[in-house]
Amino acid sequence: MTSVLITAFEPYDGWSANSSWLSLVQLTHDLPDEPAITTRLYPVDLAEVQQRLAKDLAGNFDYALHLGQAPGSTRLQLESLAINVGGSSRQAPEDYRPLLEGGPAAYQSPLPLGDWALMLREAGVPAGVSYHAGTFLCNATLYFSCYLTEQMALRTQSAFVHVPLDVTQTASQTYPAASLPVGVTAQGLRLLLNEMAQGV
Repeated sequence: MTSVLITAFEPYDGWSANSSWLSLVQLTHDLPDEPAITTRLYPVDLAEVQQRLAKDLAGNFDYALHLGQAPGSTRLQLESLAINVGGSSRQAPEDYRPLLEGGPAAYQSPLPLGDWALMLREAGVPAGVSYHAGTFLCNATLYFSCYLTEQMALRTQSAFVHVPLDVTQTASQTYPAASLPVGVTAQGLRLLLNEMAQGV
């Protein structure tokens, strides 16, 4: 049976919840019979994520589906590229550093993200391909997932999906904020799992 590792993140900064984890929890309420799913909740800490990724990916899954929260987004963003650059909004761009000294400049997800985005939209789930996962932890997660897969000679194919805030995260805010019901996000993730189960 096809196997999939799905990861999400804990809350960070001023957020009391993280829509990536909310979506994953919602997804587990109605999982498809296939593929076999393993879930992980990661802290918002680069060094810890690297360690946990190495440990988890050693399971040699068919796919790794990483989820992250994207405030301001109104759709599922299927990230195509991960670059060898790390920094945060608290740093000046000139202070950013390579994630891996001497590592590849970038990795591209080997999965058919364009086809997946079209399939999701046709199913009523807002989605699109993104070519910039940022320069912080989400980008780093996809980068190291691809790098570790390569270094450990695994069969795993990795993807990263940025998900919008859930409406519960924006309901109490006094200013307009983009969101998508977590049920819709979970529906989109379920459709992606169906594609993986068919061995795309």
